[in-house]
Amino acid sequence: MKYFIKTFGCQQNKADSERIEAAFRARGMQPASDYSQANYVVVNTCMVRQSAENRVYGLVRNLGKIKRRKQKQGEFYKIILTGCMVGLAVRDPSGKYLQRLKKIMPEVDEFMPIEEVGFDLPPVRQSGENAWVPISNGCNNFCTFCVVPFTRGREVSRPFEDIIRECEELREKGFKQVVLLGQNVNSYGADLVLGRDKVKALREVNLDYFGKKNGELEDIGKILKYKLNGRKIEPVYVKHLGRYRIPTLFPYLLEEVAKLGFEKVDFISSNPWDFSDELIEVIAKYPNITRTIHLPVQSGDNNVLRRMNRWYTAEEYLELIEKIRKKVPGVKFTTDIIVGFCGETEEEFENTVKLCKKVGFEKAYIAMYSPRPMTAATKVFKDDVPWEEKKRRWRILEEMINKKSQ
Repeated sequence: MKYFIKTFGCQQNKADSERIEAAFRARGMQPASDYSQANYVVVNTCMVRQSAENRVYGLVRNLGKIKRRKQKQGEFYKIILTGCMVGLAVRDPSGKYLQRLKKIMPEVDEFMPIEEVGFDLPPVRQSGENAWVPISNGCNNFCTFCVVPFTRGREVSRPFEDIIRECEELREKGFKQVVLLGQNVNSYGADLVLGRDKVKALREVNLDYFGKKNGELEDIGKILKYKLNGRKIEPVYVKHLGRYRIPTLFPYLLEEVAKLGFEKVDFISSNPWDFSDELIEVIAKYPNITRTIHLPVQSGDNNVLRRMNRWYTAEEYLELIEKIRKKVPGVKFTTDIIVGFCGETEEEFENTVKLCKKVGFEKAYIAMYSPRPMTAATKVFKDDVPWEEKKRRWRILEEMINKKSQ
């Protein structure tokens, strides 16, 4: 029996597919060279944009044709859907999204939540030198445009010791580079220190996307010690909006991985409002930690950021950029930007252009806003920027940032 895996989306999805492949190998299966040579086809989906969703629908329709042909020949052929689209379906209490997927893609035989694929087996790495290492899954931030908290759920951190053990094994096997993966790596460990319920409560008492208060942000103070790898440490707290927010173990984790001697240690993705001074110090201390930091800004306008439920201003973002530059000579920045978000005016877009000119990004992943199911923006805002205008704004930033860097 043979399998074929098609992966859409981000590095986290690619890492998930490596674990899926390990599960197939453990069952004695071999990889197929293409869809038609396989018995099992796994489609690992992304739905961060409508365009990514549409590509999945098109592929599954084509796979259905192969399936019908194979079945006529008496051959076994199974189509399995997993990843973010299935993640949203299993977290939708109404069951309507799963019904919709089954109606749109009747060719699919199984809808498999990615959580069913564990970390018991070593992933089948796509490279012998570079390795993806997931450190957390899910997100607690609920930006109004983002479907990730619904597709992957609440943020869950892998045990510190498990991550270090995996990295040690990679080093012993001769891997030269590791990339630590999470939807928000620099809040890694908050749930390990406080417990998931406490983190959930802290994340949700703050300004909502209308700028109204949901209650007072609790000052949780500082937990002085946390037992880590047999030693007691003080978790790192980021002070934001005048209060201590969440504890993080990421500076400790990044330092321990850097000490293992990899030629390069990278991490994706970072949240601007959880980027601590301690994390900057660790990056500066170890030359093998990446000097290209991915720091999503999404918009350079404060009103848009507020509607997006991003907990920083353009000015605070620029201050963080300068703080990192002072500590880490030669550092470069990449980012994510959304153009045409609900209600974005020409003036608000121009503020994004101004911020990009000030930062001088090495690369930008620019997306035209598209409504995503279950998100706050889809429920309460209008997608009122015409597609032609979104495309025009996309082109301006693409030519200013990405064409210039080529």
